[in-house]
Amino acid sequence: MSTYLSLLKRRRDFRSLWLGASVSVMGDSMTFVALSWLVLAQPDGTANLGILAVCYTAPVLVGGLVAGPLLDRLDKRTALIADSVLRGVAVGSIPFAAAVATVPTWLPFLVAALYGLLKMLPMAAVPAAIPDLVAPEERDAANALESVSYSLSGIMGFTLAAPLLETVGPANILALDAVTYACFATAVALIRHPLRPHERPEAGTAPKTVFRDKVLISTTLAFMAFNLAEGAMTMVVAPWLAKERLPGGGAALSLLLAALSAGELLGGLAAGAWRPRAGRLVAIALVELGAAAGFPAVLGSPGWIPVATGFLVIGAFSAPMTVWAQSLRMERIPPSQRGRVFSVFRTMMQATPPIGAALVTPLLVSGNLAGAVTLMTALAALPAFALLLVRESHESPQTRAIRQTSPQDTRAPRGGNVDR
Repeated sequence: MSTYLSLLKRRRDFRSLWLGASVSVMGDSMTFVALSWLVLAQPDGTANLGILAVCYTAPVLVGGLVAGPLLDRLDKRTALIADSVLRGVAVGSIPFAAAVATVPTWLPFLVAALYGLLKMLPMAAVPAAIPDLVAPEERDAANALESVSYSLSGIMGFTLAAPLLETVGPANILALDAVTYACFATAVALIRHPLRPHERPEAGTAPKTVFRDKVLISTTLAFMAFNLAEGAMTMVVAPWLAKERLPGGGAALSLLLAALSAGELLGGLAAGAWRPRAGRLVAIALVELGAAAGFPAVLGSPGWIPVATGFLVIGAFSAPMTVWAQSLRMERIPPSQRGRVFSVFRTMMQATPPIGAALVTPLLVSGNLAGAVTLMTALAALPAFALLLVRESHESPQTRAIRQTSPQDTRAPRGGNVDR
């Protein structure tokens, strides 16, 4: 813990970015619960959850393709502030509509779609900015803190959402999220270090070399498959369980998502402080298998303990996947390409949850929970076995290209992909 506290104390700009993002994620967690509850209150609410999941994530494909080039050409502070303002206005439209008249049935889907369209801006900008705000040896701790912020803020957001649903209603929860966007924009504005574009790379380091890196591609594909399962679990199965199988209604949904975030918090803290001796690829594959083991616990419903434990296990083992893979990417991606590469990879990973949600929705409509669990477990586990077959090179394609285009320096490149 001292490592994380020391980093936050030394790096003022990183601390500002981290705190602002943490507050915003807390609001987003409450918003997901609020939008889900608004949709569940509609006719055919269970079936509409799948549509909401698609609206929440499918636009990522479009937004992600635009976000990357923008982040490599604009100051990332400007992009983050603009994103916060736009999404703050979007989520604020629902409480405004509720205050003026009634909330149209289509508005939650529109807000979810705009959220998905802009989602990749902060998801790509924050990791792309971290290497500019911390030293190379601090990246593992910084990435772990980013994972912890998502988890801790998620716990707080999901926990607060349950009583707020009963006291102020889902529309006013969205008003609170609009305030958190304003907080994020203010925090980013306080960053003093320039987050301007880096100089273009030397010859031989074009983006196409990055996308031929088998380590980066294999981990991204494994994450895409895992996100199919996790997206189905969080966006469709969890709300369905809260409504159909578990007592407590909105409180049950908040509990499950808080358990997931609690596991991510524990896993993120462990990943930032522990170096996997087997190599990052092997370690990522093993923790993905551990996360896959949490999905069958859903079959323990209507019991609280087994289901919540399953969500906790999924979170605890999935967080190290994110931390270790993000550090690996930072080592292997040239600075001038971080915006577009992080955007492309994260777009690919974030685009798969709606597919998973669409796959399990018909199974849940027919009451086939066992079939949904089998599908999610297979999607999470099988890519991990494939990842174990990939050899981890200690020299990225970018490093190799630089060495080959620099005949005056024939020494082996220093750095590269080193186990933490």
